[in-house]
Amino acid sequence: MISTINGTVRSIHSDRLIVEVGGVGLSISVNVATSSGVTMGSQVQLFTSLVVREDSLTLFGFLSDEARSLFELVQTVSGIGPKVALSILGALTPEDLNRAIAAQDVASIERVPGIGRKGAQRMILELQGKLNDLSSGATYSGHVAPWRENLTGALVSLGFSPKDSDSAISAMLSRLSANGEDPSTVALSDLLKAALANGKGQRG
Repeated sequence: MISTINGTVRSIHSDRLIVEVGGVGLSISVNVATSSGVTMGSQVQLFTSLVVREDSLTLFGFLSDEARSLFELVQTVSGIGPKVALSILGALTPEDLNRAIAAQDVASIERVPGIGRKGAQRMILELQGKLNDLSSGATYSGHVAPWRENLTGALVSLGFSPKDSDSAISAMLSRLSANGEDPSTVALSDLLKAALANGKGQRG
C-alpha cells in the first residue's frame, strides 16, 4: 500500500493536489487545511491513505502521520466514510477533535459539514478511549493495522461492502484467536482465504 509520497506540487485545488513523482502526476484528494499548507512548485511529503472501492481507487493525503492515522480511525465510526472523515480533519485539528471527544463536546463536532448532532454523538460514543492525549506526542490507539488495511482492500475489491468486510474479518479473528494465531504473522493470501470462508453469503 502507498503510505507516503514525496514530490513536487504542480497544481493546487481546494479538494486535491497534483504532485509529480518520478515524472508522473498523481491526483491526491485533500482538505483545505492541507491544500493551504503547500505552495506551487515546492517539494512536499504527504502521508497517504488509499481507499479502495469497487469502481474507484482514491488516494487521500495529509501533511502529518497523525492526521492520516486519525482519518483512518474516524472511518471506523458507523456511517462515516472517507469524504466526511476528510471534512472533519479540515474543520478540526487532531488536538481539537481529541479534546472534543474527551470532553463529550457535541457542539464542536456537529458543526462539521455532513456530521449533524446524531453523528457527533455517535463519534463520541464509538471513539471514547481510542484516542490518546496528542499533547504528549502519543499516537492513536485505534490506528488500523497494516494487515487489516490490506485485507479490507482485498475484500472490497472482491465485492464486499466495508461493513461486510469488517464482519468477515471479525469472524476470522475469532477463529485465529481460538487457535492462538497472530494475524500479523499470517500471509495476506491465507488471511484472505480465511476471511472469504467466514464471509460466505455476506456480499450483497
